[in-house]
Amino acid sequence: MALRNIVLQGEPCLTKKCRPVTEFNGRLHTLLDDLKDTLLDSGGVGLAAPQVGILRRVCVVLDEDSEEYIELVNPEIVAQSGEQTGLEGCLSLPGKYGIVTRPEHVVVRAQDRNGDWYEYEGDEILARCFLHEIDHLDGHMYTEIAEKMLTPEELAALEQQEADNEEDKG
Repeated sequence: MALRNIVLQGEPCLTKKCRPVTEFNGRLHTLLDDLKDTLLDSGGVGLAAPQVGILRRVCVVLDEDSEEYIELVNPEIVAQSGEQTGLEGCLSLPGKYGIVTRPEHVVVRAQDRNGDWYEYEGDEILARCFLHEIDHLDGHMYTEIAEKMLTPEELAALEQQEADNEEDKG
């Protein structure tokens, strides 16, 4: 297992549609393990293979409720409902955030590291992560659908507002 370099916006691999995985072998297992290690090291909640320069339909998402990493190979959204609007960022665009509207609930069908198919449901932030990472596999970034990108001042004000809200609860 190893940490991989996360590529930044502007790299061509972030704008290309990834190829499906057809071989479920040690190379795939190493990629999944490296994605998890890199994600853990980055402090993010999701990482897709093109973000480390690999054009395969593979991503890893952290379920913050269970603190488990979900491995998605050849994922596809099979159902979605509701709507949520919120802050979104990306490890390939550090320090930048935008306001993005996405479905509130999604069902993802994917293969695991051994090629077995399964479905996983996600709400709120988990749904947002699934959609964000699958967008990467199709060569898209959240900036394409952001209603507004926040300025550093707007981000600081939002962080202060959240801190004040937490203080009021405490």
